[in-house]
Amino acid sequence: MDYIEILILVLSFVFLLGLGVPIAWTLGLSGLITILVSVESISAFTTMAQQMATGLDSFTMLAIPFFILAGEVMNRGGIARRLIDFAKTLVGSMPGGLAYVNIFAAMLFGAIAGSAVAAASAIGSILGPRMEKEGYSKEFSAAVNITASTTGLIIPPSNILIIYSLASGGVSIAALFIAGYVPGLIIGLLLMGVAAFWAKRKNFAVGERSSLSEVFSTFVKAFPSLLLLIIVIGGIIAGIFTATEAAAIAVVYTLILGYYYKEVSTRDLPGILMDSVMTTSIVMLLIATSISMSWVMSYENIPQDISAALLALSDSKIVILLTINLILLFVGTFMDMTPAVLIFTPIFLPIVTELGIDPVHFGIMMVLNLCIGLCTPPVGTLLFVGVGVAGTTIEKVIKPLLPLFLAMIVALMLITFFPELTLWLPRMFGF
Repeated sequence: MDYIEILILVLSFVFLLGLGVPIAWTLGLSGLITILVSVESISAFTTMAQQMATGLDSFTMLAIPFFILAGEVMNRGGIARRLIDFAKTLVGSMPGGLAYVNIFAAMLFGAIAGSAVAAASAIGSILGPRMEKEGYSKEFSAAVNITASTTGLIIPPSNILIIYSLASGGVSIAALFIAGYVPGLIIGLLLMGVAAFWAKRKNFAVGERSSLSEVFSTFVKAFPSLLLLIIVIGGIIAGIFTATEAAAIAVVYTLILGYYYKEVSTRDLPGILMDSVMTTSIVMLLIATSISMSWVMSYENIPQDISAALLALSDSKIVILLTINLILLFVGTFMDMTPAVLIFTPIFLPIVTELGIDPVHFGIMMVLNLCIGLCTPPVGTLLFVGVGVAGTTIEKVIKPLLPLFLAMIVALMLITFFPELTLWLPRMFGF
């Protein structure tokens, strides 16, 4: 095994990251430095630029900006508030009810918007003050909001699952979407279990039980938002439209919904479009540089070398899966999900496929791993968003975050070693 290319790649990446270079530029530059070792400079620069351009030339990739735009419209369209009201009538009367409401609403909103950051911002800004008013600490509220928001990346529609489909060479997006439901529910239930224990220990307030008429009323108000799930996911599963077409339909539907709720006006559209363009440009630059770096790794045979080393480590499926999980958990602490999926899917997918693991199962496992990284320093996006929305500090949030973090680790282990939890639903639909 030749370690030179791996060493150059890793050292240049760590060095640039340590200097504070943005992750997208770090990925592109470290890939370029590595390829310059074996290729002439003009050819190296040309090839890297070509790989970045061709990597984005994909019809499926169009789903990402559309879903981002749909998420921005939802964030301003009053959808979060209606979902919170509906969730509160269902679970608000339980011990620690508002924590349940936070988790349940985050699952619903994340499933509709497909964005963990949007869920953390929207749900946290509305529920945070309510929870504080009823005796919950800012830190506990922030911890619940941070971890619950990750469910939106597992429960479809999810941009990161679309990216995994591209990185894996064409794993069915519909199968990945269906596979995300049960793991997403498992995470939500485990987080609710921790919230219930914490609520009883701290003696948090219990809300009033809602009547059936109140449940029905809030459901009717939230139903148009929930209908988007049926339209988007149902249309993809039924083969009526592709993921990209579904994303475009989601944009049109959310705009209609925003006008119907009178929460979005024509004057809001320039701001919504500008925010969407800014987010899309960041994501697309990350994707482009990640694809170029992935090509460099493939050119230098780095994935094959790592695969050989891991398979030589042990012939036990359990040991290799634990090793991959530990690597991904570590990677998730300092790398954004998008480049992590694009870089490490070509490395680990051949290994797990050789072990007889379904690519759909591995995709959900990988995304959940990286979701945990979003909740941890130093680069945990959700951690910073959740803390900022709650108006507290990372140091204060760590203590209530730890048991919720452990619940996510338990969910990861269940999903890793019990593949049927992920695969039975896609198989039921013929995938």
